[in-house]
Amino acid sequence: MSGRWKRPVASAAATVVLATATAAGAAGCSNEKSPSGAVTSKAVSAVNSVGAKATAAIASATASAGQKLGEIKNGVDAKGEVTLGTPRTGSDGKTAVAVTVRNTADSTKSFAVQVNYRDQQGNLQDTTVVTVSGVPASGSKTATALSNRKLSGQVKTEVGTALRY
Repeated sequence: MSGRWKRPVASAAATVVLATATAAGAAGCSNEKSPSGAVTSKAVSAVNSVGAKATAAIASATASAGQKLGEIKNGVDAKGEVTLGTPRTGSDGKTAVAVTVRNTADSTKSFAVQVNYRDQQGNLQDTTVVTVSGVPASGSKTATALSNRKLSGQVKTEVGTALRY
């Protein structure tokens, strides 16, 4: 995986934290100058912490998805046999999306589908794998993929990998 998604997460966090720190620092200074080095240092630490936590969560989800897909033996690429519904965010902040698979094989099969969750800029926010078992020959079946964590803003979903086995 490239580091492309790491920087925007930290940049968004940096904007929020630095704006807050600047406001807090300006309010606390009698001479209305920029925040002190200590406040700036705390803001930078907070940005690094937020960015690191988001990056770690995405890395963990990606590793988990890769492990689940790696356990499948004799899987066939089935990305073209998968459609996703409209993502919906629940009251818990997690994003759910309907995953419909169509079995074009002549026997009952199972599917493992990796769903990627992206923000409006296309940055990866989360990924998960949903298994759809017992799909009859020439039939279809629907399951729900749920993000691993709370996602904010408008979330777009895409099929990362899909295996029929």
